[in-house]
Amino acid sequence: MTVDTGARRESPRSKRSNILTAAIEQFGRIGYEHTKWASIADEVGIGQTALYHYFESKAHCLLTIMRLELADSVDRFVSATENEADPEKALRAAVAAALRAEPIDALQRRILQNHMDLLAQPRQSAKEEAERLRSRELVQEIEQNWTELIARGIEAGVFTGGDPKILGRMVLAVVISVWRWYRPDGTLTLAEITETVTDTAVRMVHA
Repeated sequence: MTVDTGARRESPRSKRSNILTAAIEQFGRIGYEHTKWASIADEVGIGQTALYHYFESKAHCLLTIMRLELADSVDRFVSATENEADPEKALRAAVAAALRAEPIDALQRRILQNHMDLLAQPRQSAKEEAERLRSRELVQEIEQNWTELIARGIEAGVFTGGDPKILGRMVLAVVISVWRWYRPDGTLTLAEITETVTDTAVRMVHA
């Protein structure tokens, strides 16, 4: 699970990280719409009113979870590819990094994919809107990163010619679609899924 950088400055008594963890587990397992805000307070062991010290609404908490996951996605991509000169190896590393996850990470990514529509419309709340706008910026950064990787492969003659933006989005769509259906207790392991998705991504762009 990605923890907000602000959490590093939390006092020992702060419940922010615990609230985020409880929210991810409940939003991911039973659904955001079916999760009662009060049930998160119960899980953390605080009164419902205390939740508003950290998040002004359930939607604010959800948007924060989404923004944190998007930021972590950027970090994983950069760490996996920044020192890899070979485009195909960089693509394989990027896919592997995108699909590396603990069970709670899988829940957080499922939440993100299930609620991307929230990023389309402005929010009335200033705090919710700040999270939405930052999330949109991160989405653009993610798409740009994958586009630039594909473009580098095309320029090197390793990947097929074409519009790198379209190819990048197609590859990214295949990768992130995993989080809509993957379950840690399913018949396929994440390692098996990663191998299949990686091979598919390479085939999609290979010259």
